[in-house]
Amino acid sequence: MPENILVAVAWPYANGPLHLGHVAGAYLPADIFARYHRLKGDKVLMVSGSDQHGTPITLRAEQENKSPEQVVSKYHKEFLDCWQKLGISFDLFTTTGTANHRQVVHDVFLNLLEKGYIYKDSMLQAYCPRCARFLPDRYTEGACPHCGFLQARGDQCDECGRTLNPSDLMGIRCRICGATPRFESSEHFFFRLSAFEDRLKSWVKKHDYWRPNVLNFTMGILEGGLKDRAITRDMGWGVTVPQPGYDRKRIYVWFEAVIGYLSASKEWAASHGDPDAWRPFWAGDARSYYFVGKDNIPFHTLIWPAMLMGYSGLNLPYDVPANEFLTIEGKKLSTSRNWAVWVPDYLERYAPDPLRYLLSVNMPETSDTDFSWREFQRRNNDELVATYGNLAHRVLTFTQRSFSGLIPAPGGLDAQSQELINKAQAALGSVDRLLYGCHFREAMRTAMALAQDGNRYLDDKSPWKAIKDDRQSAAMAVFVVLSVLAALKTALYPFLPFSSQRLHSYLGFGGRVEDAGWGFESPSPGWKLPAPQPLFDKLDESIVAEESSRMGGAN
Repeated sequence: MPENILVAVAWPYANGPLHLGHVAGAYLPADIFARYHRLKGDKVLMVSGSDQHGTPITLRAEQENKSPEQVVSKYHKEFLDCWQKLGISFDLFTTTGTANHRQVVHDVFLNLLEKGYIYKDSMLQAYCPRCARFLPDRYTEGACPHCGFLQARGDQCDECGRTLNPSDLMGIRCRICGATPRFESSEHFFFRLSAFEDRLKSWVKKHDYWRPNVLNFTMGILEGGLKDRAITRDMGWGVTVPQPGYDRKRIYVWFEAVIGYLSASKEWAASHGDPDAWRPFWAGDARSYYFVGKDNIPFHTLIWPAMLMGYSGLNLPYDVPANEFLTIEGKKLSTSRNWAVWVPDYLERYAPDPLRYLLSVNMPETSDTDFSWREFQRRNNDELVATYGNLAHRVLTFTQRSFSGLIPAPGGLDAQSQELINKAQAALGSVDRLLYGCHFREAMRTAMALAQDGNRYLDDKSPWKAIKDDRQSAAMAVFVVLSVLAALKTALYPFLPFSSQRLHSYLGFGGRVEDAGWGFESPSPGWKLPAPQPLFDKLDESIVAEESSRMGGAN
């Protein structure tokens, strides 16, 4: 029976271009997972959007002397372009600025308020006397009380991942002018997170299949105790508070952004003419997977589940396969110092699949991993071009030259040939199981090991030599390798959709890879194959120095 799979992906702030950390952290693994399940015949809904209400947007707007709307519009369009070129296959990528999102956020807010999970209280909020304004949490900075990191923000410490309030910071200062803010009392709405502590503990303990980093991080926070959190702020940019007398306040972005998964699902359903089409992905046996970076773990394993528990009637997350961080050339990624590889810049110069390959085979699933241009060039040339691409091009061009482009009949298979066919079937089964469990790096390595086996077999059989004396032996070898390639284009489609689609057509299959389904199917003898082109381009070593020189300069 087909499964209903919700693929919910972190919402990027629309305050700057996407970088490789974004792609490796959430968007590529989510796309691999969604493509895999579609290939399996499951019903998939993959949603996300631009987060346009966070203070990073207002900070960028003030820096550029623009309105927040102008900043959001620019980067949302850029995001959509990047997703299309990189092959990130969202069913809907929207924004938090829609009327639909506001309505869904208001519905959740009022539901929780009616049930007593939201209440009013006063809190001390940072006020900058020099700027003459209340400071949103991200406008404050100081030392983290948990780990001592000196650049912790008023909402979260990027070093240890703990959620914070501005009053927790040691040596607090205003990020705009550097002055020391004072704290003034202001009435706000609070989410009664503490009420869900016991339920969350019981729920989390049932998820022993979560990645160790996700489970341990979540349990560590639970063991420290959960505190209620303010969900409104004194600011004018964001979703309005659906209560009289709160015109100058907005719902805090951490509360409303996670509701975006639900609002995007409803928007997708409405756009397809069936307002209830979202429900099968949020109830019953449906499974929801939340793809985020490790800095977003507590919002998706504790806060959003608590909100869903309070709202009731909707599925809690099944898995949160959060990735660790991607470093760049051995250093921590820093957008402010332009120590990053920007996705729009990459896509101007290179094809998408080589990047998807490197980030897949080196995915930061359980620990931080590094991107370097030398490794990118080496893996492209030694693995994509020389291993996988070479296997395909050698046998396809030989078929054109020696069999007039027609797939030859194999006759009987000898033991070595049958063994490779068995390996192909086994590899496809292994990749299937690994992708189902969100083990993307190992799945990619398993598929590439099959490509290596195919090359060894082709070298052993040397059909270009055998054809002189034993045409049937050469035909058998060609058919077997074409069958291995058919398995590879299926196994690698979630990772490398563009080259897999080209190989699909080079092997004589019609339509889309996705429509062919997940399974082992050899090309049919007698098919006329089109003239092939290389699947991948070799990269000159000079790109290492060229690309490295672009980093660290002005953004």
